[in-house]
Amino acid sequence: MLGMLRQRAIDGGLAASTLRRTRSALVSARSYAAGAKEMTVRDALNSAIDEEMSADPKVFVMGEEVGQYQGAYKITKGLLEKYGPERVYDTPITEAGFTGIGVGAAYAGLKPVVEFMTFNFSMQAIDHIINSAAKSNYMSAGQINVPIVFRGPNGAAAGVGAQHSQCYAAWYASVPGLKVLAPYSAEDARGLLKAAIRDPDPVVFLENELLYGESFPISEEALDSSFCLPIGKAKIEREGKDVTIVTFSKMVGFALKAAEKLAEEGISAEVINLRSIRPLDRATINASVRKTSRLVTVEEGFPQHGVCAEICASVVEESFSYLDAPVERIAGADVPMPYAANLERLALPQVEDIVRAAKRACYRSK
Repeated sequence: MLGMLRQRAIDGGLAASTLRRTRSALVSARSYAAGAKEMTVRDALNSAIDEEMSADPKVFVMGEEVGQYQGAYKITKGLLEKYGPERVYDTPITEAGFTGIGVGAAYAGLKPVVEFMTFNFSMQAIDHIINSAAKSNYMSAGQINVPIVFRGPNGAAAGVGAQHSQCYAAWYASVPGLKVLAPYSAEDARGLLKAAIRDPDPVVFLENELLYGESFPISEEALDSSFCLPIGKAKIEREGKDVTIVTFSKMVGFALKAAEKLAEEGISAEVINLRSIRPLDRATINASVRKTSRLVTVEEGFPQHGVCAEICASVVEESFSYLDAPVERIAGADVPMPYAANLERLALPQVEDIVRAAKRACYRSK
């Protein structure tokens, strides 16, 4: 099968490369205890793919510029040299074509890791992701597994306009048969991607471009090649007792900054990093709300039919009697992403928005 999939390596300067931008992370660097090991999200993703390819010859990578150019964002750096062109495939600019090939390879028992240069381009391949991959196990009465990972940057970057800035978490999380993951830290990226590659079902893996270069502390356990995080389990990033803040991906960093500001005013905020959008860890969310009696949700995506709308519905259904205040929902503006930097900032949630919402929930707004 691998021989059938062989592609001619294409030059790293193809037209799609004009979409790349060199950007610094918007989330500011943090200070950690001296001696703590750190790893960037980029290196965490690269090491996860490398280790899984080394452990399982069925794993291979395909996408635009993943080989000779070593990835538009250098996530696949060094993999072509190490594993060769039969396991690292440079593809033409045809998402529908290479995604279909990947799904077919998964049908045959291989484990493709398909990279989209941005998840906005996955719209070209959504028929294969949903109709060919997500539904096959159910429609075949369990006879067909589709062990494939669709990964790449999702959501807003910086100054790339509406066609490259949309968050697809809610889109894909609404589809039965798909698992949808969204890492925040290096540990998230390593543990969740390894879990995704090992999973027998199709996984949509939503990264954030602005987090690629950010460094996070990482434990010895997370550096072990056997390290894997459970799919469907959220992480309490910061414990608190006054208000619960639930979010995912880059917004986790914003929520943690907001929690620090709230602490200065005597408000103890609990921050939950979802990690997994589908399946959703409703138990952890509801347990936190039953403790704090207040809920603030944050996402970059559109407010209507969003991930946070589902979270709010879950809390109302399961923990309504515990709430001491209306839920507060923060989302991106209900408009296509503006190109201008000042308007782009206004269209996305900011730390101060989270602080204001938490203070309203705690009846401390000025």
